[in-house]
Amino acid sequence: MQRFARITRVQPTSVFLRRSFASNTSNERGTFTADGKQVVTMIPGDGIGPEISISVKKIFEADKVPIVWEDVNVTPILKDGKTAIPDEVRVRKNPAIPPSIARILTFDLFANVRPCKSIVGYKTPFDNVDSVLIRENTEGEYSGIEHTVVDGVVQSIKLITEEASRRVSEYAFEYARSIGRKKVTIVHKANIQKQADGLFLATAMDVSKAYPDITVEDALLDRVCLQIVQDPTDFSDTVMVMPNLYGDILSDLGAGLIGGLGLTPSGNIGRKASIFESVHGTAPDIAGKDLANPTALLLSSVMMLRHMKLEDHADRIQKAVLKTIAEGQFRTGDLGGKATNSAFTDAVIRNL
Repeated sequence: MQRFARITRVQPTSVFLRRSFASNTSNERGTFTADGKQVVTMIPGDGIGPEISISVKKIFEADKVPIVWEDVNVTPILKDGKTAIPDEVRVRKNPAIPPSIARILTFDLFANVRPCKSIVGYKTPFDNVDSVLIRENTEGEYSGIEHTVVDGVVQSIKLITEEASRRVSEYAFEYARSIGRKKVTIVHKANIQKQADGLFLATAMDVSKAYPDITVEDALLDRVCLQIVQDPTDFSDTVMVMPNLYGDILSDLGAGLIGGLGLTPSGNIGRKASIFESVHGTAPDIAGKDLANPTALLLSSVMMLRHMKLEDHADRIQKAVLKTIAEGQFRTGDLGGKATNSAFTDAVIRNL
């Protein structure tokens, strides 16, 4: 089985940006062409990225999705001796941040949304996973604040702010409402990190007061990890919200329950832009061989369509992808099959 998760990504495999940098008509909903189609930026990325990007474009064209693609290259560049995103796609400067984090901070993508749902017809140890995780995306241990105290001693600072905790918590409660879930679970380690996680927990609990229709509970991270691998249905009625590092770990754990990162979508949400991407690696060993599985990127594109309120297109494409996998005839190598990327893509189109 091809394990994309272990491959380091030099450039993002593929992402979609709901804000465009093209010269078209723009408003608070995004950028539109003269005939009313929304402009969406495609970042093909490295390795298998260009191949799975083409798959998405073909399927969108077949379903007549009313968008126009613009391709943008965000390969990191050196500027003044530091790593930076190219000027043409930068909104504000974050020249000292590593490339993957630079995208998040450049576009202020404060919430990472990671649903994990079992795929009917594709057997894994669990058949009933249906979790939704929302991860604070801008601070925590990933703030990049660290230094050498003395030789052999490094201090890394975990940054938690009320502002970031509040906005991701508000998004989690709003998201729970939007998908019909009646509970939000705050995942934390406030029993140990009493001030940092304590602030996140207290802020999220304060936010919950504005949502009397939604039950709120809190749970320790280690307990959640134990419970979710014993019985994933414990989390089928809730939306989990948590600080950055915990979300990074728990989202991959959830992906493992349904077959891996090749089947899991991801959305990074911001006030002015949102990026939807596959979070597996670039798999350079199979790049250019027409062997890649585009499912994660396709399901991420479905998340984008729902974010854009294009629900009918999202429903059709999602059903076609899941039907193709369930049928079993055109599964790619990472799913135990022998189909090419092209054959899988054509099968999805036939199932639209």
